[in-house]
Amino acid sequence: MKGKARRAARTTKKPTRNPQAANTACSPGAALRQLIQSGARQVPGAFNALTARMAERAGFQVIYLSGAAISAGLVGVPDVGLLTLSEIAEQTRYITAAVTLPLIVDGDTGFGEPVNVERAVRMLEAAGAAAIQLEDQRLPKRCGHLSGKELVSTAEMQAKVRAAAAARREPGFMIIARTDARGAGGFDEAVARAQAYRAAGADAIFPEALESADEFARLRRAVDGPLVANMTEFGRSPLLGFDELAAMGYSLVLY
Repeated sequence: MKGKARRAARTTKKPTRNPQAANTACSPGAALRQLIQSGARQVPGAFNALTARMAERAGFQVIYLSGAAISAGLVGVPDVGLLTLSEIAEQTRYITAAVTLPLIVDGDTGFGEPVNVERAVRMLEAAGAAAIQLEDQRLPKRCGHLSGKELVSTAEMQAKVRAAAAARREPGFMIIARTDARGAGGFDEAVARAQAYRAAGADAIFPEALESADEFARLRRAVDGPLVANMTEFGRSPLLGFDELAAMGYSLVLY
């Protein structure tokens, strides 16, 4: 009987694949924050559960569900905001059930106005995401490295950031505010918006499509808090080394 009891005890202590269920004391968002605090992280894109598992087995510690990748990989459409919140939340659940890594989810423009942003945060948090990324484009949105983008006003984006921060149930869940102002209004506009979004409550800033190493460094000096860099091989930004970006002070580098 003692042997059976020991085996039963071991069975009940097996970890689950869902990070939220695995450790209620450390939510996915809290885990992501801890990783950032201990150093910069490389963040590969994972648009389905299989690529997420590949990233986990390769040793990465954070993964990213990209709007462009899921649009192309799931339904074969361009990154212009065609997918719905329910589709993104479903893929989020599949991925977080398959791996234990914190997942950053591209929430595009928040699927509408601040009230829609609130619902997006709650659905993605419930699906196991560690963070939502919100951008300041106006619908129909475009990939951040394409021309022809239109932005909402700074005040509108600040309202979305505040709505997102207020809607989260777990304080650790991260709100990442992306600005596409570099391509639409210039570098100084990107800096001003980044500062405004931090003031509104964004936990991290994602300056999209900066055009030189000097711009990455200057924005780092002008904006406090965690920063995200996007090293897409098809964009406007130069392909900087991870060590270089980490030395500048960038916390998360997307691939």
